[in-house]
Amino acid sequence: METISLDDFLSDGMIKEKEFRAQIKTIDWESFNNKKVMIKGCAGVPVPTWAYLIISSHLSNYAKNIYFGEPCSAIQIYSKK
Repeated sequence: METISLDDFLSDGMIKEKEFRAQIKTIDWESFNNKKVMIKGCAGVPVPTWAYLIISSHLSNYAKNIYFGEPCSAIQIYSKK
């Protein structure tokens, strides 16, 4: 399972929309094609809801399944039919 950690998107200790969107544009989304992907949501700081939505919307074009949380208690939020 591939993992996207929201801690990787921190800028000066928080998620800032402008920097976040710039980082999103650099991700090779095709590398997640037909894979199970975990969005690891335990960032050390509060994460805005829009950050999860943006990542999920990009992943839904490629990933087979999208999960949220930790591997031991993952919640499936998307499954390609």
